[in-house]
Amino acid sequence: MEDHPSWRALAGKFIVLDGPDGCGKTTQLALLEQNFRAGGVAVCRVREPGGTPIGEQIRGLLLSSRGEGLHMRTEMLLYMASRAQLVQEQIKPALANGQTVLADRYTSSTLAYQGTGGGLPWNDILAVARAATENVQPDLTIILDLPVDKALARLGNGGKNSKRRNQPQSGLFHDRIEQRTKSYHENVRRGFLLQAEQFPDHYRIVRALGDPGAVAEHVAETIVNFFHLVP
Repeated sequence: MEDHPSWRALAGKFIVLDGPDGCGKTTQLALLEQNFRAGGVAVCRVREPGGTPIGEQIRGLLLSSRGEGLHMRTEMLLYMASRAQLVQEQIKPALANGQTVLADRYTSSTLAYQGTGGGLPWNDILAVARAATENVQPDLTIILDLPVDKALARLGNGGKNSKRRNQPQSGLFHDRIEQRTKSYHENVRRGFLLQAEQFPDHYRIVRALGDPGAVAEHVAETIVNFFHLVP
């Protein structure tokens, strides 16, 4: 990904990379952060759930077997609680200081996982999100799209173990959430794609197949085109 001389125009912008686990968000965020910093951009990079001391405690509950038995609505509210803390401690101050905020997941994940995947109404999730985030919304959400089978293979589950062949084994699905079925994760992917259809003014889709460097080029091109950046 080549340096872009107008990255500084992204000061005070909020960009989210989201998508199913295994789509390469962490890698792409690291490459994007590196590129922005090389272009003189002040970056605040955050992750979800977590990103603050309180948020990390919530993350530990959400992603471990200690959360066994959580109702889907409870799960949604815990994600929102972590997000509320992140907005207050990290995102709002960074935006106010003119930093570019890069986030690994945001409300888009809740809509996909607890909404389309878990059956909660989008309107309920969006209402809670407005309260939790004080309506702090990303300027751009990039969905890194990847077929579920490809995502599972990236996570080290290429079908070798027939007993667990439909269960991801790392990342967001570690422990408790990894027990959900492949059909659930298919619905999650569909949820991300539906958001891009419903909110075209703030969403873009980037295919996450192929070499990470090539995907990074597509991510950068998407940002340039979305914000109408001029070299």
